[in-house]
Amino acid sequence: MLPVVDWEAEGLLDELPDDRARAARRELLDELHEDGVSVEELRQAVAEQRLALLPVERMLGGDRRHSQQDIAAASGLSLEYLQATRRALGLPVPPPDAKVLGERDLEAAKIGARLIEAGFEEEGMLESTRVLGRGMARYAEAIRTLGASSLLAGGADEHELGRRFAAATEALLPLSGPWLEYVFALHLGHVLRNDAVTFEEMTTGHLNEGRRQAIAFADLVGFTELGETAGVEELTSVASQLSRLAGEVVEPPVRVVKVIGDAVMLVSPEPERMVATTLDLVAAAEDADALPQLRAGVAYGPAVNRWGDWFGSTVNVASRLTGRARPGAVLVSDTVKERVGDDTFAWSEAGEKKLKGLNKPLKTYRPRAKE
Repeated sequence: MLPVVDWEAEGLLDELPDDRARAARRELLDELHEDGVSVEELRQAVAEQRLALLPVERMLGGDRRHSQQDIAAASGLSLEYLQATRRALGLPVPPPDAKVLGERDLEAAKIGARLIEAGFEEEGMLESTRVLGRGMARYAEAIRTLGASSLLAGGADEHELGRRFAAATEALLPLSGPWLEYVFALHLGHVLRNDAVTFEEMTTGHLNEGRRQAIAFADLVGFTELGETAGVEELTSVASQLSRLAGEVVEPPVRVVKVIGDAVMLVSPEPERMVATTLDLVAAAEDADALPQLRAGVAYGPAVNRWGDWFGSTVNVASRLTGRARPGAVLVSDTVKERVGDDTFAWSEAGEKKLKGLNKPLKTYRPRAKE
C-alpha cells in the first residue's frame, strides 16, 4: 500500500472554495494515487483542470506495456507506417521505444496488417484513415458535449463527477462498437447502391475522373457580421441549428457532404431533387426561430469524389453562385435549368453573372415552388 500523501501540503487543494470540495478532491486523489497514478501526474491533471476525467482516461488507455517498435515487430507493419497512421488519425506520435501503448493498439495494428494483406494499398489506407480520424474526432467531441450536459445535471462534486464519467464510459464502450459497425454498414450499403463503380472502371482498374452531379451550397446570410457581435454560445447554437436543419430536410438521393460552420454542401446525381431540396432548406430556415436567412447556389456537371469529398469546376461554380444569391433565394446555372426543365418549378431569369474562374458570364435562374 502506498504511503498517505498530504494533498494540502502538495498544494493540490489550494484553489478549492470550501471544505466539502476539498474533501471530495482529497478522496479522488487518494483513489487515483492508490491505483498507481503518481503525484506528478495528479499535479498536472489538477493544473489542466481534468482531474475528474482522469479515471476515464485511465480506463480508455488500458495497460501500457508496448512501444511502437514492439507493435511493429508483432504485427509485421513497418514502424514508419505505424507512425504515419497515428498522424493520419490526428493523434500524437510517441517516441518509438516509449512503452505507452497497450493491447488495443496491438490489435488495431494487426487489423491494419490484414487489410494490407487483403490488397488495400498503404497510401489509400492512410487517406481513408485521415477521413476516419477527422470524423471520429468530431464524434468524440459530440459525445463529450452530450456527456457533459447529461452528467453535470443537478451538480456534483469532483469525486462524484469522476465516478459518473467513469460509469458512463464503462456503459458506453461495449455499445459503441456494434453501433458504429451498424452505422458504417448502412452508409456503405447506401454508397454502393448510389455511387456504384461502373463495369468499365472495374475492368480497367481506373476510377472515372468525373461523374455528372448536382452540387449545392447553402450558407447563412450575415453569419460573419453576427460573429462580431454575438457570443460563442449563440454562434454555436446557430451553426448547430443549420446542421440539424440539413439533417431533417435532406433525403436521398441528395446527400450532405459536409457542414462547415455557416454553410452546408450537398451532392446529388439528380438536379431536380437537388433544386427541390435547396428550396425546402431555404424555406425551413425562414420558419426557424432565431436562424438567419439562407441563400443557396446549385450547379450541374462533372465532379470528382475523392475520399468522401467532391472537387472540380462544378463545385467551384456552385460555391460562387451561392455568394451571388439573394438572401432567402436559390440561384442555379443554366445547365441546371436545362436538365430540370420548365414543368416542375417556376423560373425567373437572374441575368448573367461573372464568376471567378470562368471565361465568360454564366446565365443564371431563380427557381421557385409552383403555387
